[in-house]
Amino acid sequence: MGFAPPRMGPPGPTPQRGFRHALQSLENREFRWLFISNVTFFLAMGGQQIVRAWLAYQLTDSELALGIISFTVAVPMLVIAPIGGALSDRFERRNMIAFGQSFVLVSELTVVTLLMTDQLEFWHLVTAAGFMGCAFPLMMPARQALVANVVGRRNLPNAMALGMAGMNVTRVVGPAMAGFLLGPLGTKGTYLVGVALYATALITTLFVSRHPLEHPSTQSIFSNIVGGARYVWNDRLVLMLIFFGLVPMFLAMPFQTLMVVFAEEVWHTGSTGLGLLSAFAGVGGVAGSLYLAWYSDSHKRIRRMMVTMVGFGFFLLLFSITPWFSTALGLVFLANACGSIYGTLNNTAIQMIVPDEVRGRISSFLMMSFSLPLLGTLPMAAVAEVYGAPAAVGVGSVLAVVVAGIFYVSSSALRGMDATVKAALDADAE
Repeated sequence: MGFAPPRMGPPGPTPQRGFRHALQSLENREFRWLFISNVTFFLAMGGQQIVRAWLAYQLTDSELALGIISFTVAVPMLVIAPIGGALSDRFERRNMIAFGQSFVLVSELTVVTLLMTDQLEFWHLVTAAGFMGCAFPLMMPARQALVANVVGRRNLPNAMALGMAGMNVTRVVGPAMAGFLLGPLGTKGTYLVGVALYATALITTLFVSRHPLEHPSTQSIFSNIVGGARYVWNDRLVLMLIFFGLVPMFLAMPFQTLMVVFAEEVWHTGSTGLGLLSAFAGVGGVAGSLYLAWYSDSHKRIRRMMVTMVGFGFFLLLFSITPWFSTALGLVFLANACGSIYGTLNNTAIQMIVPDEVRGRISSFLMMSFSLPLLGTLPMAAVAEVYGAPAAVGVGSVLAVVVAGIFYVSSSALRGMDATVKAALDADAE
């Protein structure tokens, strides 16, 4: 099966800026419910990542345990993601999301019951992490593909950009929220908040109407997966964008899991310090997303991506070596602002380029933006175990910038990304 590239068309409308334009998709009632469900789910997921790390470290007193938890989430994500993408191009997507959320909710209820009865052990956390890794790749491709069903192709660029901005915000706001709640509520109370958020996400998903597929794929799951992979391989820009976005995140973004080590062993600030670090990281992510909401046009995307990638690595390197906790707060703010802008620009560009008929499967490849940072936590944690967390994060931040630079210099398709995105948007405007 072939996929036609975007057609060149007449110049599109003048790009708009400002919050009114950035939030226009929220005028759609069903998109609002889907957006609320997404934000609530990812708030819970981001918060539980911190709580699990805190619990694992308290139970084992080992940096490597943090890597094991993240690794257990990441491996099923990578393995099951292509299947989830193929299923989302075959079956009704809202029900797929609700099924996955129900699975996660039952798993988290089991963990919190063990925690409340003082029976929780490390292997329970590992098992729950594995359940999350299995459920998440069945939900996420369906979530991203459902947006097109809800808002239509005409409004898809705005809706995808808004949705990705929301998810990037929650990636850092969720951990910040959990970090702050650990002090007053303790691990039990904080974990209960996460479970309540998961339940809210499931309920709000059910307010979205079902959207049966007009032309569901009749090929085998294997054929669907192969077709999606063939499309990515043949479209060099999409292929490069996927790697351009994922590999640096694999090398540097796992630092968020190691913030508990910085708080405990580098600056000796305990749960209060972890809460502050998480909060400043969260505010940085929000600031990056607000920047993109205000400057929502598509001009000079690749330049902004390179500048923010360099900024992300630079500020993260300084964060890893500073001896002052107050300085570290400002640096983690700046690093996460840059990382949020970089990741959102990258994912939005991919969604603007790909055709609707492979959107679910391409979304499954973007699933790696969630799993690779988790997978990267294991080697970073192993380095931290031997050489210390500052050395591990510092080396990862430098490698991330170097790899991004190599991708940019070696790919003419990547350097010409802005023209390709503009052609796709012009074709949508016809």
